[in-house]
Amino acid sequence: MTIELVPLGTMTFTLATTTFLTDTPRGTRVIVEVNNGTLVGDRIRAKQHGVAAGDWLTVDAQGLGTLDVRGVFETDDGALIYMTYNGRMDTTAGTGPITAPLFDTGDERYRWLAKIQAVAKGTIDGETLTYEVYEAR
Repeated sequence: MTIELVPLGTMTFTLATTTFLTDTPRGTRVIVEVNNGTLVGDRIRAKQHGVAAGDWLTVDAQGLGTLDVRGVFETDDGALIYMTYNGRMDTTAGTGPITAPLFDTGDERYRWLAKIQAVAKGTIDGETLTYEVYEAR
């Protein structure tokens, strides 16, 4: 059995304020606020809704980052979609994160999103974080 990856779209975030809490029992906490975001693909066009979006990243002593990201998108036709994802990134290698986004909505037009598991690989360029997002089938 193989996993098929079907393109879902490109997710782009503009990062804002970053807060560092060093030497916590779990490592360094890095809280990154998000100014704005978009998710654009053949099946969806959405932008970040509101300002309650961010990443609560934890980085251990070896540089392994564990992501905890949450936010809300609003589609171009008015549906609200909650998104959360966890993932990992090796901060010592200079590579972007690999994540597993989940979507949740009560809007029947986008209920299909709640039925999928997405995977994404990101790149960071300055204050811009860009993911290529795929539906795993």
